[in-house]
Amino acid sequence: RFHMGIRTKSTISNTVLYVILVLMSIIWLTPFVCILLESFRTESTGRVGYIIPKQWGFDNYINLWTKTSFPIWFRNTLITALATAVLQTLMVLSVSYVLSRLRFKGRKLLMNTCLVLGMFLLYKVLSGMGLTGANSVPGLILVYCASSGMGYYVSKGFFDTIPKSLDEAARVDGASRFQVFYKVIMPLSK
Repeated sequence: RFHMGIRTKSTISNTVLYVILVLMSIIWLTPFVCILLESFRTESTGRVGYIIPKQWGFDNYINLWTKTSFPIWFRNTLITALATAVLQTLMVLSVSYVLSRLRFKGRKLLMNTCLVLGMFLLYKVLSGMGLTGANSVPGLILVYCASSGMGYYVSKGFFDTIPKSLDEAARVDGASRFQVFYKVIMPLSK
């Protein structure tokens, strides 16, 4: 009988796993590489029988930035992404901390209501507030932040694993609730 050692089995399984991961990466990245190569093509951008361009240039990028509204679209996307990232992080962490550490009447109802409302924000509400069309950037920020209803469940679950005795010890030492959150809970959450 032939017996493989644990080290040999581990090496073989790791090799097979890495080969599979490399093949999957190639399959998933091929369309992106083709699109990138296509963007540098200066000859006809219609159907061609080759992937690598015969003539290279930045004409498509120059046209994108000078002959379209792409700079405005890019600015709007950047503003939306940055504002959403900051606001959503602050909202989710604050709500998670409060729902994890404080016990108050209606807490379960609030958690369920936030979850349902966060998942079902309607276009009609935004339209009534004038946050569609030309004013869509604030509307998008509102939708993205409001849809973080389930985000606080993840953070709250993690905060629940941090012992409350740490909060109590910090409070006994004179820390405010914000200081407990900022100086105790957040560093442990990293």
